[in-house]
This record gives sequence, C-alpha cells and structure tokens, in this order.
Amino acid sequence: MLTIAVSKGRIYKDSMPLLAAAGIEPLEDPDVSRKLIIPTSRDDVRLVIIRATDVPTYVEHGAADLGIAGKDVLMESDADSLYEPLDLNIACCRLMTALPVEPVERHGRLRVATKYLKTARKFYAKKGIQAEIIKLYGSMELAPLVGLADCIVDVVDTGNTLKANGLYADELIAQISSRMVVNQASMKLKYSAINELLDKVAGACQQSVA
Repeated sequence: MLTIAVSKGRIYKDSMPLLAAAGIEPLEDPDVSRKLIIPTSRDDVRLVIIRATDVPTYVEHGAADLGIAGKDVLMESDADSLYEPLDLNIACCRLMTALPVEPVERHGRLRVATKYLKTARKFYAKKGIQAEIIKLYGSMELAPLVGLADCIVDVVDTGNTLKANGLYADELIAQISSRMVVNQASMKLKYSAINELLDKVAGACQQSVA
C-alpha cells in the first residue's frame, strides 16, 4: 500500500490530473466527504487529506510514503531528510517581500510580518539585515497598513491583493511550485512501486508543459 499526503485546495485540484496518469483517481471528493483517508481507483494507493503545512511532517515520519507540497512549505519545514525527486510545475507563484506604496518612516529594526519565519530569517540574515520577524497566519497585507510591520514576506500570484491594499511586490525570495516528496525508508522498501508512480507522473508533467 502506498499512502500519498496532499492538501485540499489548489494543489489538490492541480495534482489530480497528474496522479490520474498513474491510474490514481480518488473514489470520493474530499470537499464533500468528511473522510481524511480517501481510497483510490488503485487498491494499492490511498490519499490522506491534511493541512498543507503538515505534509512534510507526515512524509518525513513515514505516516505517508509520498506527499505533494509547495516549495514554500518545504523551505519552511524542518524536514530536511525528504527526497524531492519531482517538480510538478503546478500551483506556481513567487515568494516575495512586499512594501507599502506609501512608505512610513521606520524607527529601529525592520519589522517583517510573515508566516514563513525560518525562510524570512535566512533571507534577511544573508542580506546582513537584523529584522524582527512577526508571525501572522493570515491577512498579511494588513500588517503594514496598521503599523504592525514595515513589510511582509508572502506568496504572490497575480499581485492584485497587494495592489488593492496599497502594497507592491519588491524582492524575489524564491520561485514556488508544488513538488512530489518521498520518505527515505519508503523509497528503499517500496522502490519499484514508487519509481513507477514517479515515472508516470513525470511523463504527465512533461505533456502538460509541451
């Protein structure tokens, strides 16, 4: 049995056609069903539906053999022992800093609001900037508007939300797309099954780009 961890939303929607190329189609809709373990059209494969930020943890500790997660989540995760064999080229966006169009005078250290604490610290440390990192879980764009932070670090797709809230995308930290990750022990113990799946999904990725 292969267990694949995936989160609801855009990543789930975009990854299903790729998994279908490996004969893997969910038998239930996670948006309708309350089940967290979803059977598939293959008796030897099941999906587990979890939060996006938990995917690396489930895979690293062997609760799932494979997972699909955004590069932003993987960068922020402490799960450094995962194999990352495949870039699915889905759910693409950019991880960027964003500043107010009308900057406010700053006093003291730069204050940065983000949910990407680890990534933001590394980014500003490399620039030699001592920044105070403020953790927020959502509505990041609000922080500079009310004086909580001088800027934010967040994923940017079209940039429309930033623009609507008086911000603009400034520095690129990383290009983001969703990746297939694999548990190291599973890769050894279930090599044939996992390698076959990866080959078929990789072929589907190439066709979608072509």
